[in-house]
Amino acid sequence: MYTSKFIFFFLIFLLLLTFLAPSISSELDLTDKNGDDVDGLEELIALDEQEDSQHHERPSEAEFVSKAQRIVLELNNDNTKRAIDGNEYVLVLGYAPWCVRSAELMPKFAEAATALKELGSSLLMAKIDAERYPKVASTLEIKGFPTLLLFVNGTSQPYTGGFSAEELVIWARKKTGVPIIRISSDAEASHFLKKHSMFVVSLFEKFAGPDYDEFTKAAKMDNEIQFVETSNAEIAKHLFPNIKPTNLFLGLVKSEPEKYTEYEGTFSTDEILQFLDDNKFPLVTVFTELNAARVYSSTNKLQVLIISEPDDFKKLVEPLQDVARKFKSGIMFLFVDIREDNLAKPFLTMFGLEESEDSVVISFNYSSSLKYLLESDTTPTSIEGYCSGLLSGTVSPYYKSQPIPDNKNMSILTVVGKTFDELILNSPENILLEIHTQWCISCETTSKQMEKLAKHFKGLDNLIFARMDASLNEHPKLQVDDYPTLLFYSADDKTKPIQFPTKSSVKELAALVNKNLKAQDREIRDEL
Repeated sequence: MYTSKFIFFFLIFLLLLTFLAPSISSELDLTDKNGDDVDGLEELIALDEQEDSQHHERPSEAEFVSKAQRIVLELNNDNTKRAIDGNEYVLVLGYAPWCVRSAELMPKFAEAATALKELGSSLLMAKIDAERYPKVASTLEIKGFPTLLLFVNGTSQPYTGGFSAEELVIWARKKTGVPIIRISSDAEASHFLKKHSMFVVSLFEKFAGPDYDEFTKAAKMDNEIQFVETSNAEIAKHLFPNIKPTNLFLGLVKSEPEKYTEYEGTFSTDEILQFLDDNKFPLVTVFTELNAARVYSSTNKLQVLIISEPDDFKKLVEPLQDVARKFKSGIMFLFVDIREDNLAKPFLTMFGLEESEDSVVISFNYSSSLKYLLESDTTPTSIEGYCSGLLSGTVSPYYKSQPIPDNKNMSILTVVGKTFDELILNSPENILLEIHTQWCISCETTSKQMEKLAKHFKGLDNLIFARMDASLNEHPKLQVDDYPTLLFYSADDKTKPIQFPTKSSVKELAALVNKNLKAQDREIRDEL
């Protein structure tokens, strides 16, 4: 049904918006009552450091979180302008106390603030309760929750990184002038390895020259991965044990089954970034609300989703990783927990499989706006064959269809995806087709008008009335942008249906039908 790119992407956006939007929970107040001013921030930090010098016991997790949250400045009506205008870099978190995703992000934001402070970053981390201070939030252009914005000399830009504390730190450092960490000792390397689970390691004989310039550009343009450089081969081996003897090296390290990946291309910014995009995700990524934005922003536009119970997926994951390794440059593999309605149901709905309890393998090609379904058993062998077919173009796109109905003695025929060719495109009669959806408010009025028209024209052999539920049926040659829609398929040309205005009266619609039938008769007489 939705074959135009606009409709395809709008539907995906609409469905996924339902689970990316925050849900309402009980009020959770994480605001800092003592941090109402920029000057007060420095006093709190000094107080924390004084307390640290007096108490040598290991702080509890609650104490750590409390301290971290005090490092984050709480913005209000009085201090917001002064904070943003008075600092070169300010990262602002807009939140609402009832927002679950805000509550999940807040401690990570505070942890990142602590890490950045320890690194000597000049970035000010701040948060604002957008419900308590709506005018200030509006001025900052905070429109949803949570919202992250970086202000550079008073001008804002959207946050485009990940949502773990580590990813927040990496993104913030890259945007504030520290895109690369230089490591000069084994001690520094050991300390770095304790802090980072994914990074790019490079070995240069000298930190200069065309190759190094391209590497530096890539480090600045990437928003997610920490870049590391060293001129010592032993230190590089500490970070990347599989390194080969060389004076020039680049590799990606991550905490996945494929932990070490060596870069084998030329030192070109675009090629380095493409290498990272092809390899930064796990072989099979667990799809979540937090990584959804990263998944959809990937340059890999062909994505295969395995939607199943976690226990079923565990039996499949190891051989599936071998499959994913073969196709990693062309396909992204995702696992979606079928028990998570907010995650799984939007995808299943697009295939008419909302009630499925078995494992389902589907795929989307976001470049061509097409979707596909594996219609055989879910096994590593069938998935591998399915993926080969996706890349070679031998797998047919999937279009939803209800079961074929019994239209015997019906004044208005019910058309489904499987019968669209037979009843509409290949039919020798003129057809007036009503296209509706289950959620369409005004479709009921048009349906009643269709019933009156069918009764009025009853007995006319060359005219058929039909209707199709577009929420449950699709066809590649049906492109509709609005509902309800009335299409008149002339018997002599089914390729260019005439759209009738749905806001017309029954009398006006009957006149349009007669007009097109008479025009067709005139053409036939002219041919004779």
